[in-house]
Amino acid sequence: MAEKKKVFTAKTIEEAKAMAAEEFGAEESRISFTVLEEPKKGLFGIVKGDAKVEAVYNVPTSKADVAGEYIKEILKNMGIDDQISITEEEDGAVIEILGDTTGAVIGRRGETLDAIQYLASMAANRIDKEYYRISVDCCGYREKRKTILEELAVKIAKTVLRTGRTSTLEPMNPYERRIIHSAIADIEGVTSRSVGDEPYRKVIIAPTNPRPRREGKGGYNRGEGGYRDGGYRGGNRHRRDKKPEEYTQRRMDMMKTSFEKDYKRPKPEDSTLVDGDLYGKIDI
Repeated sequence: MAEKKKVFTAKTIEEAKAMAAEEFGAEESRISFTVLEEPKKGLFGIVKGDAKVEAVYNVPTSKADVAGEYIKEILKNMGIDDQISITEEEDGAVIEILGDTTGAVIGRRGETLDAIQYLASMAANRIDKEYYRISVDCCGYREKRKTILEELAVKIAKTVLRTGRTSTLEPMNPYERRIIHSAIADIEGVTSRSVGDEPYRKVIIAPTNPRPRREGKGGYNRGEGGYRDGGYRGGNRHRRDKKPEEYTQRRMDMMKTSFEKDYKRPKPEDSTLVDGDLYGKIDI
């Protein structure tokens, strides 16, 4: 880190510290102050002289330091007094948040932790165009979550192999989807792919040799009673050759003929009227 040092003069010590924080562009808590002179009170309480304060600020120069300082500011604004540990690697850095307020830092399924990691990565990579990977963890949460997801992938894969049906997981972030894909890649007989748009993108686990669908007797399959090749329910061949309009008209004609036959057929009460038995019972 590069060091900045300067003496600030103001009417009060508080004003001198505020001037230093503004010039350095950092919080006062990140600056070391040494009071060189204090204002003196004279006769009748009148303050004479100015306050002089020496301010020393270590400016973060590496991307890991920038990310670390950024995370400290986030935690401070959240009212969390946790410490951080930075481990630099070849192409990035792992920043571990250490403290007792893991719930507030991690959030639901790591959503808060992911947000902190994203913002810290953006702040660090503003220095230059070369990408520097920033990973943020809190009390080993990432490793625990990885173990859970790997176990989930194995469990779902077994179900897919047994049933021969695909299975869709709940939406996950890119980091968690990579864990699922990596675990599935080591299991023979299943494959995985991601579908959808962020933040609802999810993983689908499918068998490499899916079972063929069994065709039943109903519905739109080949069995009896289905609809196939322009045919109709019942599977009669002479009906399959006719168009729907011809078939409907034929049914209407059959119904009409049957109705006319029933209407014209003599009924028992008709013979009674003809014979005159009914009128014979009437007294005139």
